[in-house]
Amino acid sequence: MPKRDPQRDRWRPAPATAVRPAPDRVEEARAGGTPPGLRADLEALLGPGKVLGGAPDLVRYATDASPYRFVPQTVVVPDSVQDVVKLLGYARAQRRNLVFRAAGTSLNGQAQGEDILVDVRRHFAGVEVEAGGTRARVLPGTVLARANAALARHRRVLGPDPASAAAATVGGVLATNAAGAAAGSARDSYRTVVSLTAVLASGTVVDTADPDADAALAAAEPELYQGLLDLKDEIEGDPALTARIRAKHAVRNTGGYRLDAFLDAETPVQILRGLMIGSQGTLGFVAEAVYATLPARPAATAGLLFFPTLDAAAGAAAPFAQAGAAAVELMDGQVLAAAAGLPGAPGDWHRLPADCAALLVEFRAADDTELAAYERAARRVRDDLGLVTPVASADNSFSRDPAAVSRLWRLHRAAAAAVGGARPPGTTLVTVDFAVPPHRLAEACAELRALQRRHGFEGAVAGHAAHGTLRFPLALDAAEPADVERYAAFTDDFCRTVTERFDGSLAAGHGTGRTLAPFLEREWGPRATALMWRVKALLDPVGVLAPRVVLDQDPRGHLRGLKTLPVTGEAADACTECGLCEPVCPSREATTTPRQRIALRREMFRQPPGSPVLRALLDAYGHDAVDSCAGDTLCATACPAGIDTGALMRDLRRVRHTRAEQRAATALATHWQTAARAVRAGMSAAGAVRGSGRVQARPGLAPRLPRTERQGAAAVYLPSCANRIFGPPSGGPSGGPGGWVVHALVALAERAGQPLWIPPGVTRTCCGAGWHAGGYDEGHAVMANRVVEHAWAWTGGGRLPLVVDAQSCALGLTRDLAPHLTAANRALHVELTILDAVAWTAAQLLPKLTVSRPLDSAVLHPTCAAAHLGADPTGADLLGASALETVARACAREVVVPDDAGCCGAAPDHRLRRRPHGPLTAAATRPEAEEVAARPFTAHLSADRSCELALEDATGEPYASVLTALERATRP
Repeated sequence: MPKRDPQRDRWRPAPATAVRPAPDRVEEARAGGTPPGLRADLEALLGPGKVLGGAPDLVRYATDASPYRFVPQTVVVPDSVQDVVKLLGYARAQRRNLVFRAAGTSLNGQAQGEDILVDVRRHFAGVEVEAGGTRARVLPGTVLARANAALARHRRVLGPDPASAAAATVGGVLATNAAGAAAGSARDSYRTVVSLTAVLASGTVVDTADPDADAALAAAEPELYQGLLDLKDEIEGDPALTARIRAKHAVRNTGGYRLDAFLDAETPVQILRGLMIGSQGTLGFVAEAVYATLPARPAATAGLLFFPTLDAAAGAAAPFAQAGAAAVELMDGQVLAAAAGLPGAPGDWHRLPADCAALLVEFRAADDTELAAYERAARRVRDDLGLVTPVASADNSFSRDPAAVSRLWRLHRAAAAAVGGARPPGTTLVTVDFAVPPHRLAEACAELRALQRRHGFEGAVAGHAAHGTLRFPLALDAAEPADVERYAAFTDDFCRTVTERFDGSLAAGHGTGRTLAPFLEREWGPRATALMWRVKALLDPVGVLAPRVVLDQDPRGHLRGLKTLPVTGEAADACTECGLCEPVCPSREATTTPRQRIALRREMFRQPPGSPVLRALLDAYGHDAVDSCAGDTLCATACPAGIDTGALMRDLRRVRHTRAEQRAATALATHWQTAARAVRAGMSAAGAVRGSGRVQARPGLAPRLPRTERQGAAAVYLPSCANRIFGPPSGGPSGGPGGWVVHALVALAERAGQPLWIPPGVTRTCCGAGWHAGGYDEGHAVMANRVVEHAWAWTGGGRLPLVVDAQSCALGLTRDLAPHLTAANRALHVELTILDAVAWTAAQLLPKLTVSRPLDSAVLHPTCAAAHLGADPTGADLLGASALETVARACAREVVVPDDAGCCGAAPDHRLRRRPHGPLTAAATRPEAEEVAARPFTAHLSADRSCELALEDATGEPYASVLTALERATRP
């Protein structure tokens, strides 16, 4: 149990905003978390550190991207297949249930459990590329995008490409057989998984690639082995049933179990391989999967084509698919309206007619010659359509420009999610997808619109039109019984229409889940559904795995556990709890993620005043959410709704600060030069900064700033505080003369004929990032106004650019200080040109330099600030990571950016916080450090001293600025 936080009342929900207790709030009896007996059993079974049982743990795991919310009895984090086998044995013996969970991005409640929830993301991640890239052996907790990153150097990809690929894990993708815009049925997991290793409910482990697997299964599980053969004979002996199964999979279908596995496979083990895919964790645990990969097909052309109506757009999808389009994505007027407010959207999209619709059409090819043939076919199809030009930017053209293609896809993915973010506050989002024969897509669109109108829902319509798939959101207030009944009536009407009128599939890509389990028989009929129940009984006779997730006899089972989303009055109210923010969060393995921070906050608002659950949440929230947030705001870049959870945590820090603390932070800003001198004096006396001990040569005191001349300067140079205090590691390859970034940048500028001037008085200034991240507004205002006034004078009223040698400082000076400026200084700030030194070097110095002694190899750590500086809405990465790589590639023969590179967690306000978080940086850097340690590099480079120090601690290698490497490489 967390200790009582004396500051907890600072973020308690205000009485004025607290509403009546929510019907789905955690009950008071659960305030103590996991029952002691269960916790003791599981800790004895698995060992220490693998059971998460506090009330905050249960609350943060009680949410996923679906409209459901079930609070588990406990959460376990196994780290091996043997642990999973033990858990299954315990569940069978104690008649308990297990639900496996990875990313929690599933939309139909598959990652929700009411008993023992098993987190298989944390310790089941990894990918091995085999056979020259033609195969990939992937663990279930591996994020799909991470697996594709490992395959990219082989110019291969996995077949499935769901919109959530940046967060969804391979285990979840396989469990729901998710596909995506380009995948369809031909590239999904069912078609591309060569083999898998499954842990059955009995604890038996089956590797379907093992030549002796069938003999081993027959010996270990004779009833299962024979039962699978008997079902195969029964299905194959029923021509009508066989035809029905084949017909159901002629359109995209992820509902129920893959009965076609009995038709496609010959042996029980191969039948088992097919059944496990799409079974949503109800038949066993897939511990590993081997995928046959596909060529990446790098050449692409894409266009956004506008139509007068949704029906017209839907009717045009088939000709493009027949012409070979890799993807044909449908967007109605509501989706386009949501896209109009997103960064990078054309300014005139706000004037698009409400009735219009569009198709995003993409063709992919192996080379430009093949792509040209596709382009000719695309133009022929396009020219025969009744396209419209509702606004000037809607030119209905195709483009090969990678930035333009990337921008279209970014808008498409963000727009569909932004519709959910724009729902009325306090409502829960239900996302529905279904499929019909592609030639009936336009008819299905019209019928769907009529259904929505009939039940009073306003749902935007989008979908993978080439595959006959449609997707739409519904918003309901789960706290209002009348609204729940309206949703129930709509769902019943919708399922009847899809199954009876179109013989379509109720779950095109999201899996059955809790949302559709009660309607499985309506779609498949009693005969096929009975077979699915028999499959479940054969593989999980005790019923320990994910009850009610695929099969549910309760006709109102889809209405159980609908979650409320109380209005908090904060920016996070738009959050749909999709989880796309989680992979970029540096605290995801240490404490909580952005989604979990929001989920915990919402539970506080569900609880009545004085609730013991509320007290438990408040006691833990300071450490688990507020203090351990790095504040890098990468979550905002990943969130489709642009929610900056880091900003929310900064607001809560601000609320928590006492008046005395605010005054102290303001005094620090006021006397910053004196404070920095004190730090330097302390370092000089100590001789070095005491670190973890893993780096033998810790950075010492930085030298004094070099003398430079104002006359003839091409730019003004503001060295960052970190580089004014910390020097390079004295024993590293970047140490010694020229190894300090300040010396290196001055030398590079002089060498390129673009001299820099370091003004007197720079030591009185700072970018203010520490005060910003810590929520010290008064101190931030003091420093922000001072640095802008000085910069205005130094640059001659904005005539010269201001160059900053730390990317986080460049970001702080360009973005974060503006709200704290006076009106007069805000006008000055607009006139300043503030540049990251790496970007300035790439653009202004590099073309005038000659590399004479390149490094053999370098590993590069991109900074969080680079991601923000390079987040250009047009799709071009001009200032951030691309400039960093450009400079690195200029001075090294080989440059490697680790696939696991991410935020290091070295938040800029550690000096100002009451509790710095060493465990945060350790957890954040662990995957990257392991990747870096796998091979030697000549140099370890980044572009921010704080990040460099964090990576030094993590890897034991001396990290330095990429500018020091360039200076050495270009010496005459």
